[in-house]
Amino acid sequence: MTGEDAYLNIEYSDNLLRIGIAGEIDHHSAKQLREKIDGLLCKYRPTKLILDLDGIRFMDSSGLGLILGRLEAAREIGCSLELTNVGDRVMKILSLAGARRISSLVITQKSDAARKTKI
Repeated sequence: MTGEDAYLNIEYSDNLLRIGIAGEIDHHSAKQLREKIDGLLCKYRPTKLILDLDGIRFMDSSGLGLILGRLEAAREIGCSLELTNVGDRVMKILSLAGARRISSLVITQKSDAARKTKI
């Protein structure tokens, strides 16, 4: 599959920009996703950005670059970043990269209960 399979679900309210990312984040899709997310950050200038990673089926190092780059982009406009609904595979990539040590980055994994109900 190519990056054409990745898409965003966008919600904005009260200075909170919530973006659900679904599909595959690879070198094909990362550039397009980055441009779309950065455009939304410039348009709305939120104080908080939540990236909901529940719909990610695959992510390679390009996805890691996408996420960490959005952390920097958010910081530049005074916005905090939270990653939510992070699955085990994505969490492994983030952990190997040391993302848990970034004090300003909030990461919330999928709960065991949520994983069981999705089966």
